Amino acid sequence: MIQDFTGKVAMITGAASGLGRATALLFAKRGAMIVVSDIMVEGGLETVKMIQAQGGEATFIECNVTNEESVNNLIAKTVETYGRLDCGVNNAGIGGMWTSTNKYPTDNFEKVMAVNTTGVFLCMRAELNVMIKQGSGAIVNVSSIAGLSGFPKNIAYAASKHAVVGMTKSAGLEYAKKNIRVNAACPVFTITPMVTDMFEVIGDDMKDKLEASIPMKRFGQPEEIAEAIVWLCSDAASFITGHALPIDGGIMAG
Repeated sequence: MIQDFTGKVAMITGAASGLGRATALLFAKRGAMIVVSDIMVEGGLETVKMIQAQGGEATFIECNVTNEESVNNLIAKTVETYGRLDCGVNNAGIGGMWTSTNKYPTDNFEKVMAVNTTGVFLCMRAELNVMIKQGSGAIVNVSSIAGLSGFPKNIAYAASKHAVVGMTKSAGLEYAKKNIRVNAACPVFTITPMVTDMFEVIGDDMKDKLEASIPMKRFGQPEEIAEAIVWLCSDAASFITGHALPIDGGIMAG
């Protein structure tokens, strides 16, 4: 099936850079009208300009995904602007600290959970309320391979991303009969600003070990993950819901 999103509306959080930006650009290339959302205004506006430069339609709506009012405003403005919401990609996230569990600070744990877990919940809930009324929709929550296995030295990130997978499976089951599909994308380390910042913290030796642990012997690229996310939202994936898709160079096969 052709992935044609002409006439459809896609909203992507965390779209000011990295994976979110790559996903927004790909959706636009496939014909969707795009709502770019992020807490980083300058980067979000730059993504809009990039979409418009390739002939697409896009608008930016600032949003702090940890704030219920901000999230509800995002979805309301999306519908106000374009009349509907066909695809919601809940991508906004942070990496957390790289430290032993017994030394992990409570405040950082709570911050990671607020963005990565509560943020996804708030966005998904608001998106579902729109999609139920219109009788259709597709949601992709961005988790991680750390949502499918343990992640030593970053318990908050692993906990938050496991929660995303759990929420995805629950909602996927709940709305399967309502023509609304909910899936999760679970990428391995991908070359985005968040991951490159992590590499600076852990050092070259650990970075090399992580890369060597991937069967394909390389990290992912944002465009590769975006392809999978857009596919999950397309009619080509019409019989897939409640699924957590590893996009990982083979690492979860081991």
